[in-house]
Amino acid sequence: MSPVEARRTAASVLVIGTGAAGLRAAIEVAEQGVQVLCVGKRRRDDAHSVLAAGGINAALGTMDSEDSWQTHAADTLTEAYGLADPRTVELLCREAPAAIEDLVRYGAQLAREEDGRLTQRFFGAHRWRRTCFAGDYTGREMQRALVGRAATLGVEIRDDVYVTRLLVHDGRVFGAYGFDVEDGSRWVILADAVVLAAGGHTRIWRRSTSRRDENTGDATRLAVEAGCRLRDMELVQFHPTGMVFPEQSAGMLVTEAVRGEGGVLRNAAGERFMARYDPERLELSTRDRVALAGYTEIAEGRGTEHGGVLLDVSHLDRDVVLSRLPRMYRQFVDLAMLDITKTPMEVAPTAHYSMGGVWVDAETHATDVEGLYAVGECATGVHGANRLGGNSLAECMVFGRIVGAEAARWSTGLDLQARDRATITAAREEVDELLSRRGEQLARPLQRAVRDLMSECCGVVRSEGRLREGLKRLDQVSDRAQAVDVRPDIAGYDDLVHAFDLHGTLVAGLATLQCALERRETRGAHNRSDFPDQNPELRANLVWTPGGAVAREPIPDPSAEIAALASGPEAVDLEGRLLE
Repeated sequence: MSPVEARRTAASVLVIGTGAAGLRAAIEVAEQGVQVLCVGKRRRDDAHSVLAAGGINAALGTMDSEDSWQTHAADTLTEAYGLADPRTVELLCREAPAAIEDLVRYGAQLAREEDGRLTQRFFGAHRWRRTCFAGDYTGREMQRALVGRAATLGVEIRDDVYVTRLLVHDGRVFGAYGFDVEDGSRWVILADAVVLAAGGHTRIWRRSTSRRDENTGDATRLAVEAGCRLRDMELVQFHPTGMVFPEQSAGMLVTEAVRGEGGVLRNAAGERFMARYDPERLELSTRDRVALAGYTEIAEGRGTEHGGVLLDVSHLDRDVVLSRLPRMYRQFVDLAMLDITKTPMEVAPTAHYSMGGVWVDAETHATDVEGLYAVGECATGVHGANRLGGNSLAECMVFGRIVGAEAARWSTGLDLQARDRATITAAREEVDELLSRRGEQLARPLQRAVRDLMSECCGVVRSEGRLREGLKRLDQVSDRAQAVDVRPDIAGYDDLVHAFDLHGTLVAGLATLQCALERRETRGAHNRSDFPDQNPELRANLVWTPGGAVAREPIPDPSAEIAALASGPEAVDLEGRLLE
């Protein structure tokens, strides 16, 4: 088959992304008796969700009977610094226990007490123990269970399709266009509804917990080109602890579970520095505080030889480390030849999670395009300016189910679905044009140039001067990207994948820089050295459209019940937090 002769297939619902959010959505569609096709660009058992190590939150009360979904919602809203949507948060926390029941029903082997109760542990900034886990392989175990459930239901999954464009006519989605990453053959997938679950954009920084070729902004680009708005793109969580050595492993996640089990952070002088930044919660403080503390220690010259700080579990019983943190133990043995039961780990902040993304409705996760939904890390609403560890996997399960039901409802309620031949032709010509290019630029070095400028100009601490420099440098990379050379060969179509990944990176980078420039305050994960205080007028979501001004969107108040349990965002003491 010639690459330009597209294969055609159809499904009532198309799900783009085979991670936890996408699979949960596909499962829900199938359970409702509606046809579904799920596509991704990497193996279903190795989607990005397998990297989620620490756990999944739900107020089950198995360890602390005082916990409740209301308290879970209050903790989430408090640590979001006023930028999370209370309607979305309350829905998440209310439905999270049922999501755990679903996982258990699918066969997930979560840790249990001797009496059979699900074990729950503390995560940073949670009032009670509400994080369920499977050692430090929680994401992998969830993915295994979800893949198994999808197979039982007969969900069709393709692991080799790279989606290049959503097909939209008159503001309504009718499918997607893409290509096979191995042989380049084209795909036209017609659908009544589309669920976008293709991840975030954290790989556009140099040090990231995401692996190569994932979270490059794919979902961002697809949504924007389809006609969607983005929201809060400046709000990116830098996880406090990523590997710094060896260089080829820099950024790889060192799970928060290490600190949850009693890991201690020290600077190169051996000082337990979190006592200076949050003396009450220490290492179990919020991710934004711990990340900024580590950044400050390194920036002020108290870092290690490789530019990190030390995370120490050598004081814990060896059997505890091997049973509760097996993945971290093996990771450091394999990659750094280091036994963490004897020697501290070198860690530093690393881009970890996109809290902003595609604008969605608070309760249904519908986007600006009819029939198109977004879920998981590519969507917004839950996390605000700081995500609590363990909430993202709960988000995948809860909103995956909700979005699957909404997409199924949309499909079964359609009387007529229009398909536009010109839109399909334009999608084909876009790929043809890239394949015909013979330029002097390569996508890989340009991707690295974006990661460099984002790290240097829009990292843990930001300023107007740096952000404007970043925008200028991004323009230069965009100009060079017009001359990218794309030459697939017998080994596959990686060059074409990289070219589209670069396009997504440029869109995500532009939106992030422009939103970061507009948020002239310090709030949660967003730190401005030139605006070190919170600005009450900026307790609003920032909505971005290409070529337009960044708009402010008001945030509704939480219910009286939740508000009574939560401390307001302005109650968080910022003094001493921001050091350039």
